[in-house]
Amino acid sequence: MLSRQTRSLISRVAARQKPQQTLPANLRRYAQAAAVQDTKPPVAVFGLDGTYASALYTAAAKTSSLDSTSKSLAALADVFRKDTKLLTILNAPTLSPGDKSQIVQELQRHMGPLDKGETVKNFLKTLSDNNRLGILQGVCEKFATLMGAARGEMELTVTSAARLDNKTLQRLETAVAKSEYSQGKKLKVVPKVNPDIMGGLVVEIGDRTIDLSVSSKIAKMNKLLTDTL
Repeated sequence: MLSRQTRSLISRVAARQKPQQTLPANLRRYAQAAAVQDTKPPVAVFGLDGTYASALYTAAAKTSSLDSTSKSLAALADVFRKDTKLLTILNAPTLSPGDKSQIVQELQRHMGPLDKGETVKNFLKTLSDNNRLGILQGVCEKFATLMGAARGEMELTVTSAARLDNKTLQRLETAVAKSEYSQGKKLKVVPKVNPDIMGGLVVEIGDRTIDLSVSSKIAKMNKLLTDTL
């Protein structure tokens, strides 16, 4: 049992203790501003598709649905890679409101349960209402760029005349990861198809481009012949 003197000492010490301090108003405002800044895109992406991708990133960040939104758009990007006619359809000026509604429903079907907060569903409706479904593929690409930057990844864009299989892409990723081009960062492979390169590959990483396409070789050969003649 505490003695009278001990109890008296504890009481005096407790009386001298300062009340718990709160953050000054300016620091509270700074903390609140920092929380808002966390919803801002990590890098700037340009073009109309970049504007929409940035707006979607901010909306997803505010609702804590960045991960599900990223997975949903990745699923849509895969649809574009598999169906090369889809972009042409989305850009058709003759699409009726009913056509757009049907397209949006089909795109949602490809996302399945990935779009947990329905962030992408609402975004697709916004694109449809504003006659912007034609920029969806670009939005998918720009959003992937934003997510890669947020995760500290470096994009490795591989363009080929025909679609590459996953094994080939993995081999390319491994080779580049071991080179100085990767700068020791985790790579995010972005495959693209462009029949105009005729064959070979065009590899882009950071600000470097390695053009091993057939079209590039033909262009160099033509230039050599022109200079010679």
